[in-house]
Amino acid sequence: MQTEPFRADLARSIRLFSAFRKEQTDPEFFYGLLARDTVAQLSSYTDLNGALVADVGGGPGYFTEALRAAGGRPLCVDCDAGEMSARTGVIPDGALLGSALDLPLRSGSVDVCFSSNVLEHVPDPWRMADEMVRVTRPGGIVYLSFTNWLSPWGGHETSPWHYLGGHRAARRYARRHGRSPKNVYGESLYAVSVADALAWARRRPDAEVLDALPRYHPRWATAVIHLPGVREVVTWNLVLVLRRR
Repeated sequence: MQTEPFRADLARSIRLFSAFRKEQTDPEFFYGLLARDTVAQLSSYTDLNGALVADVGGGPGYFTEALRAAGGRPLCVDCDAGEMSARTGVIPDGALLGSALDLPLRSGSVDVCFSSNVLEHVPDPWRMADEMVRVTRPGGIVYLSFTNWLSPWGGHETSPWHYLGGHRAARRYARRHGRSPKNVYGESLYAVSVADALAWARRRPDAEVLDALPRYHPRWATAVIHLPGVREVVTWNLVLVLRRR
């Protein structure tokens, strides 16, 4: 099934940020909308029809479903069986249990390697990014998106208190809610910057950077990526798109 043409305009940004308010109360709505939008964005870089797509950290499968609807052949890889079975109670057929830091895939075996909002949850983000490039065939596409630490949502559910320190924000959350946050700084949430991501992408001799942009913003806001300091706050969520050489 063909996805609608992707348009990174202001109306889309408003729609996504409005839906974001329902992430906790209606995850099916929010993540379903985000997955369809993201796959439409990915489709503007490559033809997904028949493409073998590794969905790294795909968890409950929202993006896997959207990739399949767009004609792709998605393969969900996640290290958490509980996350993969969260929606249906069982791990989906074809899913692989494995670490993003050591993907259980052969080098050059997929047409597209995709990951949405996983990089900030691994202790060695650039090893994960290296793995994504490794498993992608020459000419294939790597799509890597993550929430940078200094963005307004960098601390996830502990935001905006993460600006005072990740550990402090986690302790405050525990005091207020009587439980630890799902995303605990230093354990399941790490500080990743836009600057480090751009530096990583530029030093890869085996990958060409096709795009670096703020994921949820209108296309005309892409220039913010070139403003050191400002980009760490304003970007909110960075998308890197690379072509494997």
